[in-house]
Amino acid sequence: MEYKIRQKIFSFGDKFAIKDMNDRDMYYVHGKIFTIGNKLRILDLQNRELVYIEQKIFRFLPEYHIYMNNVHVAMVKREFSFFRPKLYIESDLGRFDVDGSVFAYDFNVRKNGRVVATVSKKFFSWTDTYKVSIDDGEDQVLMLALVIVLDQIFHDNNNNSN
Repeated sequence: MEYKIRQKIFSFGDKFAIKDMNDRDMYYVHGKIFTIGNKLRILDLQNRELVYIEQKIFRFLPEYHIYMNNVHVAMVKREFSFFRPKLYIESDLGRFDVDGSVFAYDFNVRKNGRVVATVSKKFFSWTDTYKVSIDDGEDQVLMLALVIVLDQIFHDNNNNSN
């Protein structure tokens, strides 16, 4: 499935829609931007919470925890590196890695060594939107949550830990 997400999402407010390639709303993301640490919720079209994302505060580098059905499913942490961004992703749902250029919105998310999601801004290079392609067999909402966390870690100028 393919989705469209606006880059620097919370510079425009605390609510936005994740859309399919035909511009239909698929999910909503609500954020509490005036709290200490980012707190985001991904909702279905009936406003039911599917994912809760919380930034851990007082960390040297950004760290986010992802919850589904009130169960911790993943932790994403930026690690110190001189030359290129490095991430540590811990999850009971598989081993996740990111390769490519997160800064340029041109990267892959790998699960157990296999590409399961691709993020690209090439198609939308003249806009503030990027495309997320996720394998049909993968948990769509979890993959979207990981991509949103990466956007927060690498592109949020208000990130408390950057």
